Amino acid sequence: MGFRISCPNCGPRNVYEFTFGYEFKEQPLPGAGLKEWRQYLYFNENACGIHEEWWYHSAGCGAWFKIKRNTLTNEILKEQNLAEPPAE
Repeated sequence: MGFRISCPNCGPRNVYEFTFGYEFKEQPLPGAGLKEWRQYLYFNENACGIHEEWWYHSAGCGAWFKIKRNTLTNEILKEQNLAEPPAE
């Protein structure tokens, strides 16, 4: 079956339909300096384990969404459609 991601609009699809956005992290506050923006844009944790990530359905509906994924096993633990409020 392979690695599949469930698009909030299109349902489960092969990972090759998607583009990895980046690791989810909080943006610097307004007025932040160059150092904070450089850290945000270019330095990722990139460690094995559970991460929140942005994904883009590039070969489908064009939706951006967040998933929580174990990078060792590719198991998806949580998906969040950005059009809906976060689930508690």
